[in-house]
Amino acid sequence: MDMRLTGRRALVTGAAGGIGAATARALAAEGVRLGLLDAAPAVAVVAAGLVVDGVPAASACADLADPDSAAAVVDALIAALGALDLLVLCAGVSGPVGTPIEETALADWERVLAVNVTGAFLALRQALPALREADAPAVVVVASDSAFVAAPGMAPYGASKAALLQFARAAAVELAPAGVRVNAVCPSVVDTPMSRGDLGLPGGFDGAGYPVQTAAEVADQIVFLCSPRSRPVNATAIVSDFGVSAGSGFPA
Repeated sequence: MDMRLTGRRALVTGAAGGIGAATARALAAEGVRLGLLDAAPAVAVVAAGLVVDGVPAASACADLADPDSAAAVVDALIAALGALDLLVLCAGVSGPVGTPIEETALADWERVLAVNVTGAFLALRQALPALREADAPAVVVVASDSAFVAAPGMAPYGASKAALLQFARAAAVELAPAGVRVNAVCPSVVDTPMSRGDLGLPGGFDGAGYPVQTAAEVADQIVFLCSPRSRPVNATAIVSDFGVSAGSGFPA
C-alpha cells in the first residue's frame, strides 16, 4: 500500500536507537525527509545513514526536558527541513525498574516525568506553528501498555505513560479544528537495548515466555498513523500487546 508520505517532512525525537531509530528508517523508506533529535550523540550516526532524494537526514543532540534547549533544536530542525508535516515523539526513559515506591528517589521520579511527559509537551508546543501550516499534519506519541496496566516497581514509568497518553488525547481534541491529528501507540514489551537492559537480558528475549515485538513492528504502526491513509483516526491509542490485556483473571 502506498502510504502517501513521499516528500513529507518529519521530526522524530528519541531517534538515536530503539523505536525512534526504527521509525526514522521506516519513514525514510516511504520518502519522508527527516529531522532527528536525541540526547545521545549517536543520533548523528543514524541520520547519516538515512538519505532521501540525495539529502541526509538532519540531526541535533539535546535534552528535550530543558525548555531552552528544546525550543532551539526543534526550531533548528524545522528550519533545516523547510517546513514540518509530521512529529513523532519517541523520546523516553524507563527510570527505576523493580524499585518499590517507598524506595524511589524523588530525583528519579522527576526525571522520568520530565523526559517522558514534559519533553513531549515542549517539543509539540514548539512545533505547533509549523504543523498548523502543513497539509494533513499528524503527531504520533509513543506511550506504552503501561498507560493501562501496571507492573510492580515501575510507578514512575507507568505514571508518565498514562500522563503522556492523556496529553495526546487532550492535544487531539484541542487541535482537531486546525486539522492536526494526534494519536498514540501503546506497545507492550519491545525488543530494544533499553528493555534488554531493564530486564537484564543482554542476549535478547529468546525463551522469555511472553510475547515480544520488534521496534520495526512498532514503527509500522507509527507510519500508518502518520499517513493520510489514517485520516479518520484521531485521539486514538493503538494498544499492541498481543491481546494480553484483554484477558480476564477469572479462573474459568
